[in-house]
Amino acid sequence: MFRLNLKIALRNLWKYKGYTAINIIGLSIGLAGCLLIFIFLKFQLSFDKGEEKRDRIYRIVSSWVYPEGEFFTSGVPIPLIPAMRNDFSEFEKVAAVHQGGGILKIKNEEGGADMKLRQDIFYVEPQFFEIFKIEWLSGRPEQALSQPNMVSLSEKTAAKYFGNWKNAIGKSIRYDNKADYKVTGVFKDFPENSSFPFEVVFSYASFEDKFGKEWGWVTNRSEGYGLLREDLKAADLEKPLKQFIDKHYIEKSAAKEKHYFQPLSEVHHDARFSNFRYKTVAYKELIGLGVIGLFLLITACINFVNLATAQAISRSKEVGIRKVMGSRRKQLIWQFLSETALITVISLGIACVLTELVIPKMESLMEINVSFHLFTEPVIFVFMLILVVFVSFLAGLYPALIMSGFSPALAIKNKISSASAGGLGLRKVLVVAQFTITAVLIIATLVVVRQMEYMREKSLGFDTKAVSMVNIPGDSLSRLKYESLRERLLQLPGVRDISLTSAAPISSGNRTISFKYDDRPEDEKTQLNIKQADEHYLKTFNLPLIAGRNLSKSDTLKEFVVNEQFLKTLGIANPSDAIGKTIGLGGGASPKKIVGVVKDFNNMTFKSTISSIAIFSDKNEYAAMAIKMDIKEMMNTMKKVEQEWNTTFPDDVYEAKFLDENIQNFYRTEQVMGVLFKVFAGVVIFISFIGLFGLVSFIATQKTREIAIRKVLGASTLELVKMLNRSFLWMVLIANLAAWPLAYIFASKWLNGFVYRIEISIWPFMIAMVLSVIITLVTVSLRSFKAANTNPIDALKYE
Repeated sequence: MFRLNLKIALRNLWKYKGYTAINIIGLSIGLAGCLLIFIFLKFQLSFDKGEEKRDRIYRIVSSWVYPEGEFFTSGVPIPLIPAMRNDFSEFEKVAAVHQGGGILKIKNEEGGADMKLRQDIFYVEPQFFEIFKIEWLSGRPEQALSQPNMVSLSEKTAAKYFGNWKNAIGKSIRYDNKADYKVTGVFKDFPENSSFPFEVVFSYASFEDKFGKEWGWVTNRSEGYGLLREDLKAADLEKPLKQFIDKHYIEKSAAKEKHYFQPLSEVHHDARFSNFRYKTVAYKELIGLGVIGLFLLITACINFVNLATAQAISRSKEVGIRKVMGSRRKQLIWQFLSETALITVISLGIACVLTELVIPKMESLMEINVSFHLFTEPVIFVFMLILVVFVSFLAGLYPALIMSGFSPALAIKNKISSASAGGLGLRKVLVVAQFTITAVLIIATLVVVRQMEYMREKSLGFDTKAVSMVNIPGDSLSRLKYESLRERLLQLPGVRDISLTSAAPISSGNRTISFKYDDRPEDEKTQLNIKQADEHYLKTFNLPLIAGRNLSKSDTLKEFVVNEQFLKTLGIANPSDAIGKTIGLGGGASPKKIVGVVKDFNNMTFKSTISSIAIFSDKNEYAAMAIKMDIKEMMNTMKKVEQEWNTTFPDDVYEAKFLDENIQNFYRTEQVMGVLFKVFAGVVIFISFIGLFGLVSFIATQKTREIAIRKVLGASTLELVKMLNRSFLWMVLIANLAAWPLAYIFASKWLNGFVYRIEISIWPFMIAMVLSVIITLVTVSLRSFKAANTNPIDALKYE
């Protein structure tokens, strides 16, 4: 029976090969899109899922509640982890991690050139590897990370540095020309879908500030993790946490300190907090992509249902004869479903090929290694099987029920009408649904693209063009060379200005600290974002002063320049009123005067509000040179800058990035999602209109005699084209009206994730309508014009 059904199905598919091709093309592209989206979602949702104890692992994060809103950071104060280890019996283990970076030198013992590179490093407590289970190839964390000047490497990194990971044990690595670290352990590489890009792990005992006591000093480079006891739940931590905060944050504050215990499952998906990969993908964005995948399937299935029900009249005699020969309705249903399943299987095969071709582009876009293995990953195979069953029934069941229900007497006499063959009403509803989906995606894509353009074009409050951030070494000998290097670089023709700084105005690493403003009482104390920079900082980044003056030349903290938000937080209306007042940082620092106020600038992404910021000089904290150049001479200038830098710091590694590139990286996730939205929205539009072309072709064929009679009676070609176009245009207009509220809701929810965002205007909705009308007119008119131009004699000569 199966072989017979298969043979008949193949015969019918070949008989109606034009419509078969349209269905296969639509389904292939739709299924390929679904497979790509599934692979992407599978990867994003798999982050940190490999951890054995993931349900009990929590990250400790921080926030401050101000009158104008809440500020979030993944960082915690340095003394918090030791205090939590002491006070929280609810945790089995607690571990601190601090991110750093510098120059690593690896001696080549075979006589070749020594390796020298700039590398992110992590100071990690041994308890971390008891919370997170990573296999160690050599050594044990409780020993390999127990003492100062110990380092452990990932397997890949050890092989990179020493040729083979086994050769690494016992070798030395010099860090920042300050100290030698002995390799005491090698661990398996952290997977791509881990929030921890650990390659070089220093013992936390080597961290200079490990005994820090300042509770008001926080950077997102310091994180803490805890392993909850098996007999407890997250709710059991609320009361101890409140007691902990009351105990250690004894100073009253207008900015109320808060901490949360964030489940490991949310580290990659909570956009409020960063992580060590500096990449988060919110669940709502993944849901949006999943909805697009569902739209792809539905659109392709609507094509199939429309064409199948339209073809039903053509196959009515076949159904009538089968019924007369004894076929039961159930058998006919299975016959028609088997045809749909065959088309789906063929389409899925083509979709797999398309997916394999597109995967490298997807990897490049997301900057990850995604693998598509058909049989080695059972979950993908299962998903494909579900797709075949789902699409076969969704697309094939209704046409099968309609065609199997024909009366054999009417079918053989060719008396089956459009109403009994699925009805024009249903096809119109499906076309409207299809175009509603298309319009929603066009509008959503236009909004996403406009927001991306807005973020690129909106002024951040400072100059980002032609500014290169060049890293500089931070050891004491190198600091003596800063000024002479700056003077030499300023002699280069393309260099306009240079500033020594800890970071650009906007950066991924942000440090906050508690402070005391002038003679305000303790309850006015709040949190401050700090940036160390020299007296050239404001000019280099074109930060305009609105009151007071610039910083004077100094190697140490002598005075402050603050931003407008600082004044707003403290309720100071007139910027001039702050000039001469003092700021005392942290607990014991002596107060220094405010000498200037700059206009507000964005120090973080547009998803965050502007912080209260203080800029001051401190040579010991400088980590980069910001070099402002002439745009026309940038490339030549950068080559000369590199030469001078290498001459000045021969033992270090030159590394430079343009500020514009750094800023773009902050929105990498949004850029990826924007590209995916555009691509898949384009795919849905393409599927919709090839389906429309197929449906118009079939209707034009059905109306061949009507068109011929109208032509004989004097109808012009234009009138015939208008007749065929009219109903489809009405359907497109109705679909757009139905799409508008849905698209508005989607766009509003997505834009709510940005503090600085565009306002939704009428233009995306109008463009979607005009675009869909134009494409419909072109698609329908091409086929209508061909039908209207046929010779009426050919259509009527057999009548």
